[in-house]
Amino acid sequence: MDDYERPVIVVGVSGSEASAAALGWAAEEARRRDARVVAVRTWAPAQVAYYAYHAPHCDAEQERKAAAAGLASTIRAVFGSNPPPGLLTEVTEGMPERVLADRSAGADLLVLGSTSTPSVMGRSIGPVIRSCLSRAHCPVVVIGPEGRVGDHHAMAAETMSV
Repeated sequence: MDDYERPVIVVGVSGSEASAAALGWAAEEARRRDARVVAVRTWAPAQVAYYAYHAPHCDAEQERKAAAAGLASTIRAVFGSNPPPGLLTEVTEGMPERVLADRSAGADLLVLGSTSTPSVMGRSIGPVIRSCLSRAHCPVVVIGPEGRVGDHHAMAAETMSV
């Protein structure tokens, strides 16, 4: 099968343990589906108020390089020295919820990691996941804090029906 004909699984990688679990889950799912995985890491320039004191900050190129290094570190942590064949990476400037929703337009599945457990009183999913659940152009899978599809499956199913 040509690479362009293979299904695409996009996974958001933030550097958190939950996003590492999501990357691992996405790779396993890609193996089952004979799909390609696109690991996306976003970065945004530091917002500095001109009227307030602020510590020196990195320039945009340093921030991009730091994001790329963070993505590479997560890939090494999840796969060691043997990343899955065909794993694609993308480091993009922008708000994660917007970038991931945009990338979902060409994907068959969007995978995200969550450190929250909505069933626990007073805890909710974060703004990136909430936004992606409402704006994604494909089904969304949210990997819970235990590294497996958990209580979020009802929300993922809700997005699938959109």
